[in-house]
Amino acid sequence: MQLDLSKIKNVHFIGIGGIGISAIARMMLHDDKNVTGQDMQEGEVVRELRKIGVDVIIGQSYENIPKDVDLIVYTIAIDNYDPELAEKIKNQDKIPVRSYPQMLGEITKNKYTIAICGTHGKTTTTGMIAKVLCDANKKPTVIIGSLLAGKTNFISGEGDLFVVEACEYRRSFLNINPKILVVTNIDEDHLDYYKDIEDIKDAFREMAMKVPIDGFVVCNPNDPNITDVLKNINAQVINYHDFFDDHLKLKIPGIHNRKDAAAAQAVANILEISKEDSQKSVAQFPGTWRRFEHKGEIKERAQVYDDYAHHPTEISATLEGFRELYPKEAGWNITVIFQPHLFSRTKLLLNEFAQSFVLADNILLLPIYYAREEDDGTISSKILSYEINKFQNNQNSQAFNSFEEAEKALKQRVFTDKDIIVTMGAGEAFKIGDDLLKSQ
Repeated sequence: MQLDLSKIKNVHFIGIGGIGISAIARMMLHDDKNVTGQDMQEGEVVRELRKIGVDVIIGQSYENIPKDVDLIVYTIAIDNYDPELAEKIKNQDKIPVRSYPQMLGEITKNKYTIAICGTHGKTTTTGMIAKVLCDANKKPTVIIGSLLAGKTNFISGEGDLFVVEACEYRRSFLNINPKILVVTNIDEDHLDYYKDIEDIKDAFREMAMKVPIDGFVVCNPNDPNITDVLKNINAQVINYHDFFDDHLKLKIPGIHNRKDAAAAQAVANILEISKEDSQKSVAQFPGTWRRFEHKGEIKERAQVYDDYAHHPTEISATLEGFRELYPKEAGWNITVIFQPHLFSRTKLLLNEFAQSFVLADNILLLPIYYAREEDDGTISSKILSYEINKFQNNQNSQAFNSFEEAEKALKQRVFTDKDIIVTMGAGEAFKIGDDLLKSQ
């Protein structure tokens, strides 16, 4: 069914609490459309949407869709957790229906689109590019997979520039037609969908082939996983390492963030923004929600942080960033409360996970956040804890059966002003930190 967004008045979102789909809800609201939605649970994103006037129902059902709706937008996760609802909305023929990735395709059709993809770092890179372009008065429209300052994941622009974080899961990003494509890196992930790294590379190659001859692919062409992706593509390849500055001082530490800054500066250079201006912008970038986010301090003056890292490469990079600020040789102690995300990811990358916490002093593991999967009994946080202790040859890791058990153990510990507490993961580990701060 063809879609003319100019004629749409009432839009309903299923899974509106998702970080990407909620940005489109904000965009529709900004375009003076009536926006409603439903989601399975409350959360920060839902609360922020309600603040700007979006009516959100908690609990999902076909009956929650308003009778006067002109367009239904749904999260692709619905295929896993509610296939019956997915079938109902897709099989009705009276109302146009689009998935979140399909909506990105509709919205970016006639825009100069800058798409940021990659296994790690795409949210920070998207945020940095957005700041550079806003500071340069380029007035971009932006959709990002996190919350920026002001608790929003959407920036409304006036021009043709559209900056979007593009996710590779289930090849979603192939709905987008970018003029500039940023590939931060390629790593093994989403192995519940992709067969192996070659399958992942095939998806990225298909994405790179979509960039036209007068477009650009910004990446590290010397990365072995990216080299194959670039073969015989039409676009010009820009090496973001040409813009890398190891001495660049950022508000968010870590070499991975300096690489993201280099990619942002490469995009700025394509758009004829001076090196001086782009460096100034990335240096002032404050970070995003759940990325090295400082939450506060508890009464013993131990600092509490939260980070979204949920893949071994991300965990290692994040902890390296913490050690830049809080070196072990200066007496700093880092305690990580980690919730593994997905049974499949934990099982397939078990050895990598076990090695990724080497820079942490204590690791408390929460039950695996299963999301779209079922527990087959072959992997658990206890198994991961055992592997961490075996790799580190100590007993620094401990697994807990519940959040309550982990929180009780934390409250029994004696912390000092040399302690850093980091909640980590894509699930709900952040709630532990929030509860610790509330109990002060």
